[in-house]
Amino acid sequence: MSLATDPIYSGAEHPLVSLFNETRQVFLELGFEEDTSAWVESAFWDFDALFQPQDHPARDMQDTFYLENPARADLAHSEEIIKRVQATHEHGGNTGSTGWDYAWSRQMAEATVLRTHNTATSIRRLAARPWPSYKSFALGPVFRRETIDYKHLPVFHQVDGIIVDEQGSFAMLLGVLKTFYEKMGFTQFQFRPAFFPYTEPSVEIFVWSDNKKDWIEMGGAGVFRPEVTEPLGCTVPVIAWGLGLERLAMFRLGLDNITELYRGRLSWLKSVSLKERYRCLS
Repeated sequence: MSLATDPIYSGAEHPLVSLFNETRQVFLELGFEEDTSAWVESAFWDFDALFQPQDHPARDMQDTFYLENPARADLAHSEEIIKRVQATHEHGGNTGSTGWDYAWSRQMAEATVLRTHNTATSIRRLAARPWPSYKSFALGPVFRRETIDYKHLPVFHQVDGIIVDEQGSFAMLLGVLKTFYEKMGFTQFQFRPAFFPYTEPSVEIFVWSDNKKDWIEMGGAGVFRPEVTEPLGCTVPVIAWGLGLERLAMFRLGLDNITELYRGRLSWLKSVSLKERYRCLS
């Protein structure tokens, strides 16, 4: 004989944390090294070292969180790199480019921001280790002045990575992205041409949402331009990407709105089993 009892809910990892750990494991199994860096970053490493012009809309205060304290970053330890980056912005330096043809401002580069992408972590790694061959990734929160809707948050997580290799190519990049999304359980995704100031060629990754009946953008990728790599002392191809993880979690967990991941509703958390957390999309 058996009697009905109340269900018992044991403690468990938050499903979003589980997905972060799964993402980390995928890249570690592919032979990548993991990098970390501070959430507060200089505009130099967040923008300038990536050959993003100082008048780019993404650098405006309505798009980026600037800090009042500390208001300035100390860049003294990077003087040689700064000189090469400045020359590349102003007239192309030794890259063969014409640059952006303006007077580069060190004051703007010293401004402190909440990092807008983990590519700032990747570019720091490249500056510290410009020679081939290696693979690295960084996973963590990034901050942007986004209007909250079903697929946008002002604070979200990205996994960014680079491969520094003499044989690096756009085809290699697409292969890495395809492998990652397949390992995460996705079968319907697209690569679409895109533009970023720091990569050429560039691509955006889209995943099909049955709930929204639409293709949803998941991140961007490309091959770093010589204007990015050569001022850092790197003369071989570098492929790079930045992929949002909350949107990935939203699809994996069958949610219609990305904000549900942070509402803390116990009824939803109790209903998400380990099997559902790691299920593949049909």
